[in-house]
Amino acid sequence: MKIAVVILNWNGVQLLEQFLPSVVQYSPEATIYIADNASTDDSISFVLANFPSVKNVKNDTNLGFAGGYNEALKHIDAEIYALVNSDIEVTKNWLQPILKTFENEAETAIIQPKILDFKRKEYFEYAGAAGGFIDEYGYPYCRGRIFDTLEKDNGQYNDNCEIFWASGACFFIRSSVYKELQGFDADFFAHQEEIDLCWRATNKGYKIKYNSESIVYHVGGATLQQGNPKKTYLNFRNSLLMLTKNLPKNKLYWILFCRMILDGIAGLQFLSKGKFNHFLAILKAHGSFYLLFLSNLKKREKFQSKKYYNTKSIVCSYYINNGKVFAK
Repeated sequence: MKIAVVILNWNGVQLLEQFLPSVVQYSPEATIYIADNASTDDSISFVLANFPSVKNVKNDTNLGFAGGYNEALKHIDAEIYALVNSDIEVTKNWLQPILKTFENEAETAIIQPKILDFKRKEYFEYAGAAGGFIDEYGYPYCRGRIFDTLEKDNGQYNDNCEIFWASGACFFIRSSVYKELQGFDADFFAHQEEIDLCWRATNKGYKIKYNSESIVYHVGGATLQQGNPKKTYLNFRNSLLMLTKNLPKNKLYWILFCRMILDGIAGLQFLSKGKFNHFLAILKAHGSFYLLFLSNLKKREKFQSKKYYNTKSIVCSYYINNGKVFAK
């Protein structure tokens, strides 16, 4: 199958210097592209000078993760898109198990590899681990990572199974499905757009898979650190937008109401810890959500899958029932 590995870049020359060599070395089956989001550093000149086989697609402005990929992929011809963060180290034969699954399973539209922590390679990495799920209220978690608890990789997820969402850090999708779904939602800019896309794919009857035979290592937080208030803003706002678009009709307003309360509790926790900027980020997220509510309500599809969550409340499971790992 014709596959394109597409690395979104914004002022990431140092990351490209460190991680692009592994992608070039271990991806003989693919054409490799740098999708540049209007970088002002030496990213493009570095790639041109050192990796002449790598193709460049340059966006005129920084469109974020969602808009950046949407624009770049208009200019890339392939059956499979492999959307890879610039802080990902790939391993030998990482593409072959993914391509085999796509070839053998026509209903599988999206695949995620095993994502381990680049800094602690025996542990799963925060952004995806061994495949993602959400609870009834839309809170995401992974096999191998629930909130800030990361599991050690002891082979417990050495399987190929169906999941609810695949990590945007290393995200494989059939180009035909990407186009059918009109790509990521550019309103999101960054964060949780991959969960939204997977949810929309599920509503269309497609399957999302995890494949443990393909292994990559992710640094994480290289573009926007975990403690950045902008990250808090995007996560809270985008989660509400995603729920508005994808929840079953009979759950929509009740779940949104519950989330407003839970978000308020989270805001008060930030305030009690002296994190005033994060408290303000949640207020700003809610304000932005109200402004975007009606336009996102119009994006709802006719059919919404009623079975979208794997556990009722991951917050209760984690904090009350001691469900620190996925098996519990």
